[in-house]
Formats: sequence, C-alpha cells, structure tokens
Amino acid sequence: MPRGLLHSVVVSLALVAAVALGACRDTGNDTEGKLFEISGKIFVFNYRLARATYMVTLRPLRPMGEGQVVVASFQDPAGGPPLVVEQKVWPKLNKVSVESPALTCVVKDKPYAIAISVNGPDGTVLQKIDTTLMSTEDQTILPDRPLVIDQLYTANPDLVGHPDGKLPGEAKPDCSKAR
Repeated sequence: MPRGLLHSVVVSLALVAAVALGACRDTGNDTEGKLFEISGKIFVFNYRLARATYMVTLRPLRPMGEGQVVVASFQDPAGGPPLVVEQKVWPKLNKVSVESPALTCVVKDKPYAIAISVNGPDGTVLQKIDTTLMSTEDQTILPDRPLVIDQLYTANPDLVGHPDGKLPGEAKPDCSKAR
C-alpha cells in the first residue's frame, strides 16, 4: 500500500474513532446533580383490605447520606388537602419506598399530582421531584369493607352472604370533587 494512502486510511480511522468516542461521551444527562430518580409508581388496590394507596419507589443515584428524609405530598383523590408522608432514608438500602395513607375516590385515567422533596438532616431541601400518576381502574372495583379482619385472614363477619364484599345499601364516600 502506498505510504500516502496508508496515511489517509490511518487518519480516517482515527477521525472515525474520535467521532464514535465523542458520541459515547456523557454530556450531562438529566441525572446530573440529582440524588434520586423515580424507579416505580403505582396505585395499589388491595382487594382483601378494601383499600387503595399510592406507592412510589425512589432509586438512589449516588450514596445516600445519614439523616435524609423523603417527604411526599400526594393529591387527595377525594378533593381534600394533600396527603403528606415522611419517610426516613436508610443509607444501606438500595431504594426508598413511600406509601400514602388509604385513599377514597380514585378515578380511572385521571392524573394525580405527587410532589416529593428529599431533605437533609437539617431540613434543607436537597432535591425536588414532581410527577403524576394515573390509575387504570376506578376505586369502585374494591369491596365496601375489608374481606378479612385480622392478620390471620379471618373472614369479615359483616360480609356473610356477600363474598364479593359489596353490601346493598352501604353508604359510599362523597366523591363529588373527584371527577
């Protein structure tokens, strides 16, 4: 191979390699400077207990610090003030899960707001995460009362003759602000 052609091939290969490496370079993705990212979010419909809750799981993007707290503010589907939950961050765990209190009036295909802040030991906000969550079901799929009443899964005596948990004439929550 002539020396000039060999030189051109080497320079061309070097240029291709430089472009390929440049394309692989981390140019500051959206996790830069963040402590956590949402790794999962779901409405949990516990049919056995006749309750629905929000569940959000955060994955740490770097080592977690001692004394950090996650504060989650969940939109109340019934229309009341936000439901606020504080969860201590345990640095040795590989995730932080936050579950809301029991909900009423969850409506299918409606986005609900969730605001999360990660706070340092002194209360300083280290990161904020805003997201929404939509249910694929209405809460009306749940029974009117829990199907069981204790940790031994004893059948709820109020539901005798109603194995689906639906009681005729049972008072329903006021969900007029839910739609």
